[in-house]
Amino acid sequence: MNGPAVPAPAGWRGDLRRLWTAYSISELGSAVGSGALPLIAVLVLDVSAWQVSMLAVVAGIASAAAAVPLAPWIEIHRKRPVMIAADLVRFTVLASVPLTVWLGALTYQQLCVVAAVQTGGAIVFAAASGAHLKRLVPEPHRTQANSRFETSLWSATTIGPPVGGLLVSWLGATAAVTVDAATFLLSAIGVGRLRSREPDPPPPAAGRRWLHELSGGWQYIAGHRDLKMLFWNAMSFGGALMAASPLITVVMLRDLGFTPWQYGLALGIPCVGGVVGSLAVTPLTRRVGWHPRSVLLFFGVARTLWLGVMPLAPPGTAGLVLIIAADTLLLCCAGVFNPTFVSYRMRATADTHMTRVATAWSISSKTVQPVCIAAGGALAAATSTRTAIAVAGVAVLASTALLPWRTEDADWSADDTAEPPATAGGIRGA
Repeated sequence: MNGPAVPAPAGWRGDLRRLWTAYSISELGSAVGSGALPLIAVLVLDVSAWQVSMLAVVAGIASAAAAVPLAPWIEIHRKRPVMIAADLVRFTVLASVPLTVWLGALTYQQLCVVAAVQTGGAIVFAAASGAHLKRLVPEPHRTQANSRFETSLWSATTIGPPVGGLLVSWLGATAAVTVDAATFLLSAIGVGRLRSREPDPPPPAAGRRWLHELSGGWQYIAGHRDLKMLFWNAMSFGGALMAASPLITVVMLRDLGFTPWQYGLALGIPCVGGVVGSLAVTPLTRRVGWHPRSVLLFFGVARTLWLGVMPLAPPGTAGLVLIIAADTLLLCCAGVFNPTFVSYRMRATADTHMTRVATAWSISSKTVQPVCIAAGGALAAATSTRTAIAVAGVAVLASTALLPWRTEDADWSADDTAEPPATAGGIRGA
């Protein structure tokens, strides 16, 4: 399915370290700047709640419309220039916000453009970087490499929002977005410092057709049994989880009467679970000897067990502890599942479709999740908030039926559980 393996570039360990550093800096900046644009819309432009909501809607639709036609083009070009360009474009549009605020020229329309370009840039960067990582890192090391990136994601998610809040409190509404912009510039510099030669991209297919190219990612997923199962598992799990997210906020702040600092604890502490889970991937697959498919199935089920516990939270400290514990366990399991899944998707997807598959996956998630959030809100209005969360919990549990329980896929037989030879150094020494 994937054709002959492309040898890893010489010096890939050093380049992986540089790439991981660039990614970590960028993710920390994004976490610091999370929610910065809506905050600026409210504090600087004094827009309505409807306009704040539309900021996210416009960003999602516009970014998807731009990313779909770009994916086939990215597929047949080198990925590092695309990654650098995506970082530089995001730096430019985000840096325009504090500049126009200082000049007194910021408009709501500009914020919509910035949000759309930022979201589109994230989709493009993720698609290009996934294909790039597959060809940079040898297969036996990919799960460990992906677990490092997952650790950086959850670490940034834990640290970034409180830092962003402090910056806004001390320096004003544009401080967080300024930091976010600067980290994209640093990320572009970091990617530009990669020293190994990037392998040639796959050649364009003969007789390419525009419509076929645009839908190539979804077609590839639909034609691969296990990827198709994992795709629908991801859509159902992520959609149900996101449907419950704002409702849990309502329960914590209104029904249970948590104070803002308690609510902050409930958001921040569970992210440590994601860090712990991502750090556990390597011991599970290399030292304990679990096969990656066993890891994927076990933690694909384990991550679904905790959402349904949250509607049972009572008032007071007991309820706070229950919610934090359940969310921590959920994110810990997700921290193991995510890099294992990403590594499998890399292995199962041919190089000729890597970018389009990643783009299709990302766009589908960004489309399905808002629809599920709206459905969750409607169900909560028709019944109750706790009932809607419980239904979401059942839907999350039901998503386990879409895991690849029965497979004849040869991609699962590739051995990435063996310990690399001591002379290779492995990623631990990178």
